[in-house]
Amino acid sequence: MLGMSVNKMDDLQTASCESDLKQVLKSIAPAQTNFKNSYYSGRLLENLQSFRKNEVLCDIKLKTDDGTIVFGHKNVLVAASPYFQAMFSVFSESDKDLVKIKELDSNVLQLLIDYIYTGEIMVTIENVQVLLPAANVLQLDYVTSACVEFLRTQLDPSNCIGIKAFADLHNCTELISSSEAFINKKFLEVIKSEEFLYLSCEKVIQLISCDDLAVPSEEKVFECVINWVKYDLNERKDFLPELMEHVRLPLIASSPDILKNIVEEPLLRNNPKCNKFILEALHFHLLKSVQHFIISHSIRYKPRQFSGLKKVILIFTWSETLPKCYTDWYDPATNIRRSAPEIDDCRRKAGVGVIRGQFVFVLGGLNNTSSRSVSLLDVSSPFPCWIPMVNMLVSRAYLGVGILDNCIYAVGGFDGFVPVKSAEVFDPSIQKWRMVTSMTINRSLLGIGVLNNHLYAIGGFDGYDSLKSVERYDPSLDTWTLVAELSVCRNSVSIAVMDGVLYAIGGIDGSENLKSVEVYRPSDGVWSFIADMHLCRKNSGVVTLDGLLYVMGGESEKSFFNTMEVYNPKTNTWSIETLPRNHHNFTDDQIFCGVVVNRPPHLTN
Repeated sequence: MLGMSVNKMDDLQTASCESDLKQVLKSIAPAQTNFKNSYYSGRLLENLQSFRKNEVLCDIKLKTDDGTIVFGHKNVLVAASPYFQAMFSVFSESDKDLVKIKELDSNVLQLLIDYIYTGEIMVTIENVQVLLPAANVLQLDYVTSACVEFLRTQLDPSNCIGIKAFADLHNCTELISSSEAFINKKFLEVIKSEEFLYLSCEKVIQLISCDDLAVPSEEKVFECVINWVKYDLNERKDFLPELMEHVRLPLIASSPDILKNIVEEPLLRNNPKCNKFILEALHFHLLKSVQHFIISHSIRYKPRQFSGLKKVILIFTWSETLPKCYTDWYDPATNIRRSAPEIDDCRRKAGVGVIRGQFVFVLGGLNNTSSRSVSLLDVSSPFPCWIPMVNMLVSRAYLGVGILDNCIYAVGGFDGFVPVKSAEVFDPSIQKWRMVTSMTINRSLLGIGVLNNHLYAIGGFDGYDSLKSVERYDPSLDTWTLVAELSVCRNSVSIAVMDGVLYAIGGIDGSENLKSVEVYRPSDGVWSFIADMHLCRKNSGVVTLDGLLYVMGGESEKSFFNTMEVYNPKTNTWSIETLPRNHHNFTDDQIFCGVVVNRPPHLTN
């Protein structure tokens, strides 16, 4: 040992230390750890860009039509762009060190090559028009998306038509969709722009035939057509009949004064081909004065889906004090509640449905005349009032009502003696009721939901017990099929549909009122609970509006509620609010139903 060299002793000591360190690390740390330099890729790109700028190791030169040369590295270009990948691996340019890039602006090519080396791109008003198509050519998807996003931020009534035309030219589907939505929403401002006046007849037709125009009345569409024709009268007057095909003149028929002005418009009066449109509107006006409710399959009778009018809630309330039913307009945005047209007859325990946000139907109920009676309110009328309609075939109270394909289904209910399982449908095109296949179970106090073009009959009372069974009606087959049961029995249950989900809200399980809520998604095939309401409620009014679910009024034991609970599905939470009192101000008021309708034109803010 004494003769051992110093170097050997050092080696032994080092080995011993390494062995000890391994033992220590094994006892306190994992066997290995992966480290990543977050600055590495950025620094690498910086170096490559520096090499390119200084023409270091560059193996390709790109030449534009104006003679500008842009240097690069084939491997970098191939890695970034499918266009260059094909060029340097498949086509004849693969073995060349100089390639001509035709019909591409040299400044834009320089920008795009800089992007490939830096990941950054500057989009401006000046360059976006050439940058986007160039990015499409080089298949640089991020740059294309950046250009689309930039153009979205630039949308304005004065340029949106031009931006849409640009998007059409380059097949930018996202930008087409965004610009179309903007044009529809800002229609009244867009038609004042020069871009609109310069449109071709085909493009004007494409615009005015859209169902989603934000117009307070069809008169504005008519006015824009006349203005477009008059802008170049000699060249455009022959297009008028073709344009008038897409103006929904019958929808203006509710205002005789406006219709009179249209009839007296010289361009129409002096064009024999346009007479049929005027006669059609006049006939509709006369027919509606007798029939009150007309739904035609013709495009000229179809209301615009986005009328530019806000939505409000039509609330139905029952008062023991009167005793009668009455209605109120309620706007959640302003928290203002105002009187709506009164129903002449008492319609307690009636069913309510709405078509197209315009036609409100009240069906059956425990009333003073007949439990088969039906009343209609057209909220678009200048002087809305309840109009008697064709009676149902079966007496029904405590019934369920659903709307499918603009037809009204009356389902189940109490015929005055027992709960029934029969169902019937009202077809507006022939103004008649007809029976459809009955449910499998007698149900009154049921809820009806409409989802994926099917009716769902949910819970209810069969004359003996509260039900938790659910059945689904397929109108194409005229059949009812039992589907997944509720988690608990519920009669007097309120039903809502929002974003493809059925909501069963409150009710009574046979002995106790409920504050629980459960949901059903057809893809899941089961009911599951969500957050409870704050209060137990049965026979509540429920609507969905702007992504929220509103539960209004109802009753719990012998108490009547003047409160409203609002459910936010994003947070799975309920908030509770006090509804403003109505003009009757009775303490026993009970809200039993609500429907969302287009804001009536006679209502002012």
